[in-house]
Amino acid sequence: MPHHLLRMIDANLNRSSEGLRVLEDVARFLLDNTELSQRLRAVRHDLAREAKPLRIGLLSQRDSEHDVGHPYPVPPDERELNIKTTSLQGSLDLVTANAKRVEESLRVVEELAKLPEVSSMLNSASFEQMRFTVYTLERDLISRISRRDKIERMLGLYVILDRQFLGGRDELDIARQIIEGGARVIQLRDKSQFYQDQKRKLLLIAQKLKELCSQADVLFIINDYLDLAMAVDADGLHVGQEDLPLPVIRRELPIDKIVGCSVTTLSQATKAQAEGADYIAVGSIFPTATKKGATVVGVDMLKELKRTVSTPLVAIGGINQNNIGEVVSAGADAVAVISAVLGEEDVGRAVQELVAKMDLAKEECQSQ
Repeated sequence: MPHHLLRMIDANLNRSSEGLRVLEDVARFLLDNTELSQRLRAVRHDLAREAKPLRIGLLSQRDSEHDVGHPYPVPPDERELNIKTTSLQGSLDLVTANAKRVEESLRVVEELAKLPEVSSMLNSASFEQMRFTVYTLERDLISRISRRDKIERMLGLYVILDRQFLGGRDELDIARQIIEGGARVIQLRDKSQFYQDQKRKLLLIAQKLKELCSQADVLFIINDYLDLAMAVDADGLHVGQEDLPLPVIRRELPIDKIVGCSVTTLSQATKAQAEGADYIAVGSIFPTATKKGATVVGVDMLKELKRTVSTPLVAIGGINQNNIGEVVSAGADAVAVISAVLGEEDVGRAVQELVAKMDLAKEECQSQ
């Protein structure tokens, strides 16, 4: 086989293997995802097995010192990849750059394997299959990194935009005030019995809220309605104990979306975590007038869950300016409110004051 073909194959196999190793380590160390890590390792092993017949010949023709393309110039958009790869954009860039490197290299080997001089040693179809597998793995890695970022942003004040509590006020106007006040999450909730009749109207409202939240880098969650969450590309869905089961939701919802689940007991919380909940809403922490018949679990339940589950906890129910500090001190990652914001004449100011009290409580906890 001509030495130039061996050198081309060697360079692209090395490039593919190196890129796969980076992607495997992202799945292993950044995402702690066993399944993705194993799938990437399987591709890397398949690559090594397919190249085995040429291994000695490839090594004999390797001449890195005189390779006119070595060292390769680093494109401007890749120069900062190793500086802060734990950030969302850094992680996405790292995956994209290495996935493209693998895909392009596999395509080169795939085409070279079709040549008469090479076809008896390498199977072009095998490299094609590996390339399509990497396309899928790239999508899954990107989706899971995006989902992890959303989970990590489940912090601060979580305002539930309950349409029945709004009393006819404009959802978009109230949402703007909530965002300007400093809330980090907005949930659209409509518990009316006429959802099917007004689905089109609710869809239009949700679309506008999603756009507003995206521009402000605020998470947008839909309560109850899986179809609506998917239709508007919401950041996630929130469900209760009587709604669709978490395994069903997790199967239907795109990988990059988060799912929250309301609980009142320790067993419900551990079950929700095991079934794929990305955050757990525990409550009612205090008596509340916004949900009739709500079970009051108290701050002690929040403390117990903090010791038991690793999933982010959102405290909800009867929380206001007078007790929000106590809830934060008990371990809530986020605090969900309705009346403490929507029941005030100045919505933006109410949000600001709640956020300020949360920040103060966190500072006090850190100083202890």
